[in-house]
Amino acid sequence: MATPNKETVLEWYRQMVLIREFEEACQQLYNEKRITGVYLHLYSGHEAIGVAAVACMEVGRDHIITAYRDHGLALAIGVDPNKVMAEMMGRRDGTSGGKGGSMHLASREHNFWGGYAIVGGHLPLATGIALAEQYNGTGGVVISMIGDGATNNGYFHEALNMSGVWDLPNIWIIENNGYGMGTAVERAAGNPILHQRALGYGIKDLERVDGQDVFAMYEAVQAAVEHARAGYGSVLIEAITYRYRGHGVSDKQYDSKLREELEKWKREKDPITILRNRLEKKYKDIAKTLDAIDAEQKAVVERSIAFAEASPLPNTYEELFAHVYVES
Repeated sequence: MATPNKETVLEWYRQMVLIREFEEACQQLYNEKRITGVYLHLYSGHEAIGVAAVACMEVGRDHIITAYRDHGLALAIGVDPNKVMAEMMGRRDGTSGGKGGSMHLASREHNFWGGYAIVGGHLPLATGIALAEQYNGTGGVVISMIGDGATNNGYFHEALNMSGVWDLPNIWIIENNGYGMGTAVERAAGNPILHQRALGYGIKDLERVDGQDVFAMYEAVQAAVEHARAGYGSVLIEAITYRYRGHGVSDKQYDSKLREELEKWKREKDPITILRNRLEKKYKDIAKTLDAIDAEQKAVVERSIAFAEASPLPNTYEELFAHVYVES
């Protein structure tokens, strides 16, 4: 396994900062009612997982799919931040013409099959995509993100069972942030060691990985990709992470105990801080470069907001019914 060079790691840092800035801007825009709707699920705190997963992909050959927290993956895989923000604001220039919104981002160009609103509903789709890749002999793999709460869903067990039966090139990544909505994993799972569920379906278990360390995640996902691409079947990874916001932006779950827990994670296990410290330790005088990246990503997000607000709303009758049916 090749060691990432300086340029690659700086690109990881850029992506992580972009995701954080974008998500925190979305929170503010929602508070100001410039992003509307009931649900908006942010990736703040999870950045290292998504960036590492995308770094292991051959974009255009491999596939990736997720559920709620899809903005970060869209940005990491290279979807235009302007189009992502326009979708957040329900504008015509968004990735889905402003009709998909936060929970339904997708990009055919990048084989990014999006976010899904149904808990676990994307997992059988990941199995199906992997079956197609295996059948067509492309050598492509399918990375699927799974929330810890979704591992108790029937879709999870059915999808992993079939991927095990058929030795499909699925890489299942559980993003275990400790809570399914507001319920702690230990209260919802008979066995809270979630990666051990791989054993029941005969797929490779890569155990727990520090989801706040982009290097640890990269090594784990790279090993999983090599395993799946070689035809040895599916892999399950459990990434330990923490979300910095509630389940959704309207979630007021943080009581004093959880607030203390959150601040501890931010102080000791922030993925961007961990990576920055590593870079500063290895490369002398890199702080100015990192500061410049920080400033540029803030500017990228500011430009995306301006782009979105200049984009028209999809407010015609024709647009209402467009892309609903396929004419034969």
